[in-house]
Amino acid sequence: MKIRTVTTGIHLSSGKDISAIERAAAFNRTAASFFQSEGYDVQTIRVATNSWEEYINTDSEDEAVKTIVEIERVAKKCELSFFNIGRTMKSESIKMLPAINKATSIISCSAHLGSFNTGILFENAREAAQTMKRIGNETENGYGNFRFCASANCSGGIPYFPTGFHEGKESIFGLGFECGDIAFNAFSETKDLQAAKRLFHDRFLSEAKKVEKLAEVLSKKEGIRYNGIDVSLNPGLLTEESIAFAFENIGLGTFGKPGTLTVAGMITDVLKNLEVKRCGYSGLMLPVCEDAGLAERANEGAYNISNLLLYSAVCGCGLDVVPIPGNTNIESIEAILLDTATLAIKLNKPLSVRMLLVPGKKVGECTTFNSPYMVESNLMDV
Repeated sequence: MKIRTVTTGIHLSSGKDISAIERAAAFNRTAASFFQSEGYDVQTIRVATNSWEEYINTDSEDEAVKTIVEIERVAKKCELSFFNIGRTMKSESIKMLPAINKATSIISCSAHLGSFNTGILFENAREAAQTMKRIGNETENGYGNFRFCASANCSGGIPYFPTGFHEGKESIFGLGFECGDIAFNAFSETKDLQAAKRLFHDRFLSEAKKVEKLAEVLSKKEGIRYNGIDVSLNPGLLTEESIAFAFENIGLGTFGKPGTLTVAGMITDVLKNLEVKRCGYSGLMLPVCEDAGLAERANEGAYNISNLLLYSAVCGCGLDVVPIPGNTNIESIEAILLDTATLAIKLNKPLSVRMLLVPGKKVGECTTFNSPYMVESNLMDV
């Protein structure tokens, strides 16, 4: 298990509030050093803010882009891995996101599709679909969509990007894991579902408790509130870190075939009941291009986008890093966003959609992202 991210949430009242960014980044560096001294591999440090619409002038796209580029310059100087400018609430502002994305390289953000209380924001869904399309066509290999998603029914404090944003004036920090190896190893030792569930629970809880104790020490020492761990089961890039292959270790068959939904539900039941302070999604993540097993099974046609949405109903976080052709029409993208928002609102759970639209490639052709964060996968049909 590794610590995928230490994410600090801060409130900005101005795009020129550089000192707040520098303080948060300094804490993140301290936190990373602290966890590393305790034997943990800390992969990234991140900062998330309240909605950029609250601290940047949205009347001018050029001015907004200029301000955010300056924020990114500071973030890079402070050695941050990623910086999230928060969720975008208004359709008029969503229209600016392709320009912001194109001008930056570590800035993440999301488009808000609605919540349990408001219902679906249909105009935002349409603009978010157009934004995904534009980013796919205007960035190299469509990779810009790695830093953009559309989300529904999500609260502040999610450590994972691009969904994460901050709410409130008080600064906080939360943690996210890379922990597919816990499930892979636990499910390798028994074919009995109940025994596998207990083993997975005990091992995950043991690791989470150790990290939580350290986080509480850090919180007290540095004077910043600890918001919890997003205990989502999150894969690594290696075979023995794959969630798909972990599923198959139980013995019910190939990921994507009958039995997959049962295992997904079982894992989520464990995650939702872990006796630690939880935040964020705290569900099962199935990121196609971040899991060797998921990519391999997608290439074989063992599952499709509809299957992933079905699994989201009982488990995780929605659709994540799903590669599709760059010429996918906006109506199809919008329909996927609306289906996901409907699930999120009907089930009152956080879900998001991050699709990678790859220009010039067809269904079945392989991506060429050459990214340290992803594996290559064939494009999926919409």
